[in-house]
Amino acid sequence: MTYRFTARIACGLDDPDEDDCMMAGVAEPNDEEGFSLLFMCDFDEPDAQEVSLGMDTHCLVTPDQGTAYGCVREVELDGDVLRVTLDPASLNDLGLTDPVVEALLRAPAADMTRMREVLPRILAYGRPDARPSLITT
Repeated sequence: MTYRFTARIACGLDDPDEDDCMMAGVAEPNDEEGFSLLFMCDFDEPDAQEVSLGMDTHCLVTPDQGTAYGCVREVELDGDVLRVTLDPASLNDLGLTDPVVEALLRAPAADMTRMREVLPRILAYGRPDARPSLITT
């Protein structure tokens, strides 16, 4: 069953002078029980070690630091809904039970704009066979 939540927080960070990596994400209100999705990638192209470890692509982080590389298969931004389809093999690493997550986007408009600007660049990072499709309507 699709996991659904309301994202009242959004971010898009892409300043190499201030940020450790490129990040875009959405989250429920800032408390210990809130759900979140944080998409990340490096600023630089993957190095040989990252390639050998399979870390030469985007990364997704869920609450409790569940982490998987190259796990996103499709991202759909349809109005005020973000729908993410994941590789079922990544669910255990991410601490999830369903490969589809939907966020109802209720974050401030400026934050949503930044997330929408940065997310496509993250999803296009790294090896071509791990790049998810991005659908925007």
